Amino acid sequence: MDQSSQEVFEEPEGVENPFEAGWGDYPLDAVFVRTEPRTVGDVVDRIERQRYILDPEFQRDFVWPVPKQSKLIESCIMRIPLPVFYVAEAPDGRIIVVDGLQRLTSFYRFMRNQFRLTGLGSGEPDARHPLEGKLFKELSVTLQERVADTPLTMYILDAKAPERARLDIFERVNSGEPLTRQQMRNALYNGPATGWLKDAAASPIFRAATGASLNSRTMRDREAINRFCAFRLLGTSAYRGDMDTFLAQGLSALAVKDDAERAQLRAEFDEAMQLNRDLFGDHAFRKSLANGPYATRSVINISLFEVCAVTMAGLGSLAQNQEEYLQQALIELLADARFANAITYSTNSTSQVRARFSKMEEIIADLPEGAW
Repeated sequence: MDQSSQEVFEEPEGVENPFEAGWGDYPLDAVFVRTEPRTVGDVVDRIERQRYILDPEFQRDFVWPVPKQSKLIESCIMRIPLPVFYVAEAPDGRIIVVDGLQRLTSFYRFMRNQFRLTGLGSGEPDARHPLEGKLFKELSVTLQERVADTPLTMYILDAKAPERARLDIFERVNSGEPLTRQQMRNALYNGPATGWLKDAAASPIFRAATGASLNSRTMRDREAINRFCAFRLLGTSAYRGDMDTFLAQGLSALAVKDDAERAQLRAEFDEAMQLNRDLFGDHAFRKSLANGPYATRSVINISLFEVCAVTMAGLGSLAQNQEEYLQQALIELLADARFANAITYSTNSTSQVRARFSKMEEIIADLPEGAW
């Protein structure tokens, strides 16, 4: 499916936009960002040792053309001060580049002799720039040192800052394309858990169950799966009304599982996707299920996705009468005013989360004995 035609899941009503949160949520004197000086050579060395993460998936691909990279190197040689860089500490101590990917990648590529300086001249036939065509190793030692010693100012987002604050700051300082919350989480928690989400989102059964309709570029698909993981691993009793923190906790819980435990969770997830697809077809995770199989398909409802995916994981193979029961029970549940409210309004509140899970768990508890 063309990404331009992909839907976003149904956004809840009556909820504050997380990107509009102000500093009233945090103490005014709280310090979440510190400043540290670095040099180009120091940062390139750390990139070489994989202490800087230059390729988190939220960042756009490296797109600067060589002439623009060359102008940056020329600026270093001319001792022109550079804009600051914003980075964030990962839980393992590595540094995630929030703003400055293009510049840092340019430094790394040039000091590793991966491109020649290009496009620095005026364009006049007899006005060849003295640096034109040079690799780093072909510069004089003095100029090599001038590049390597170029001072950089790093604003570092503390790993211990509250989750909501980390995401708010992340959104404020990134100067590229606006990021979704899941893209930010994917960068901050990059590792085995985010890799798990990526693989699950690419699975044929997930794509079939959701109609391949959740935008993968903005990671709407992974946000839905992140919710499954968090509620499946932590349970609704652990939820305290802050979805950002809860989803981060879910990624942390998934990251510390061993390979066998993650494989088991994946099997449960795939099973839940297959069951929802088999039972509800094109209307899986959509309110349009209540309007009959020939109704116009509505968008994915994220709250309906999480509650159906989590409660149906682990059910195993069902008999025909059990399948018929679940099909009818969910249609009737969508007509229940309390449940409908819980998947539509203020859906991230603790009361609404517990209300919808409680209703769905009652249905699962009443599942009849299988009649084969």
